[in-house]
Amino acid sequence: MINSKMIFRILGFLLLIETAMLLCCGGVSLFYKENDLQSFLISSAVTACIGVLLLAIGKDAVNSLNRRDGYVIVSAAWVTFSLFGMLPYYIGGYIPSVTDAFFETMSGFSSTGATILNNIESMPHGILFWRAMTQWIGGLGIVFFTIAVLPIFGVGGIQVFAAEASGPTHDKVHPRIGITAKWIWGIYAGMTGTLIVLLVLGGMSVFDSICHAFTTTSTGGFSTKQASIEYYHSPYIDYVISTFMFLSGINFTLLLLMFNGKIKKFIHDAELKFYFLCVSFFTIFIAVWLHQTSSISIEEAFRKSLFQVISLQTSTGFATADYMLWPSILWGCLVIVMIIGACAGSTTGGIKCIRMVILLQVAKNEFKHILHPNAVLPVRVNKQVISPSIQSTVLAFTFLYAVIVIISVLVMMGLGVGFLESIGTVISSIGNMGPGLGTCGPAFSWSELPDAAKWLLSFLMLLGRLELFTVLLLFTSGFWKKN
Repeated sequence: MINSKMIFRILGFLLLIETAMLLCCGGVSLFYKENDLQSFLISSAVTACIGVLLLAIGKDAVNSLNRRDGYVIVSAAWVTFSLFGMLPYYIGGYIPSVTDAFFETMSGFSSTGATILNNIESMPHGILFWRAMTQWIGGLGIVFFTIAVLPIFGVGGIQVFAAEASGPTHDKVHPRIGITAKWIWGIYAGMTGTLIVLLVLGGMSVFDSICHAFTTTSTGGFSTKQASIEYYHSPYIDYVISTFMFLSGINFTLLLLMFNGKIKKFIHDAELKFYFLCVSFFTIFIAVWLHQTSSISIEEAFRKSLFQVISLQTSTGFATADYMLWPSILWGCLVIVMIIGACAGSTTGGIKCIRMVILLQVAKNEFKHILHPNAVLPVRVNKQVISPSIQSTVLAFTFLYAVIVIISVLVMMGLGVGFLESIGTVISSIGNMGPGLGTCGPAFSWSELPDAAKWLLSFLMLLGRLELFTVLLLFTSGFWKKN
């Protein structure tokens, strides 16, 4: 049975946290004396009222959660946060369409970064800060925050963690998952604070530095400028943000192990090696191709290539160049890194490098099995044998990922969206990237897409952020059966 009262209680508590976030953004509006303060106050009042109501409904809840409850909480948390997070946009009239307001908010909380805004600079500071904050909170996960606060209700967080972290993950660094979550949040906040300082030193305003630090460490990609990072024309800012995007693409548990002194485990990690080699190969390939086919210097070609590759592989989506103006072969390279993604256990999207490592090992073993049918060939990653159940999960995930992309592209084309745009927006949404291809590339917003397409892409953002199974499981009949 689903413990609905406890779920309502937790969602109510999370809505009160979202209320505090909205009031924080209202404080920014008050500081800059702009007219978006009223929309934040009304949104806060509505969110708080519903939060208190849900807490009241779950007043006498049994203090226990099972695995099914975890899956419901995870999916419901993202949808609920997005539904109430859209209120400042809609109430203030900054995004007057419900579809567009929900799309923008889901894009924020899922750390996708796709936008329907065509004049970002015209938005008040409070709204821009809210966009950045949705990505910072959603990046590492509302779920991790939930895990950290679940002890308040007298329940554990392992069920919620299992639902959110559906892919292969590293060993626990602490027996209590809540402690691990707090440590990881500490690293996340520390990286954000460091980046703010470095961006200010690079000439960026304090406000822009905070917003861009929020959306870099969350690998979200929302910018305070329509032209994204290209607006600043600063090699220093390009390299600093590239570095922090790369760091944010590393498994946070692995970063925690490194900070705990386990340097060898960090350096020799198979997924990290694959991630580094992938970024290196595509950066060099694209840089050389750009230098040979255009008049830009080798340093500029390297810098733009490095930034775009890391931005898309980590699913951040910042841009320092319109890659749609590059040779078409380079579009293909960027689509490949979008599909691969960065490391599991990070804030990024895509299939993830660890799954690619496992798939490569499985494929390699198949060739050996053909030559030696009776050989026992276990799949090993980091000197550990990957169980057949994990292998089958990885294969199932990759198959589902491909099927959903194909079906979604066909649906998008049926809605009148062009072929190139359909492929770009679907891969970008399910991979939580941000920019797509064609007229939905880095130089354009997604405002011209049909409403039905925006709802589909919003659903794909949720699917990608929660790694497919967590959401799709809710649509199976067996999930809701008593036994």
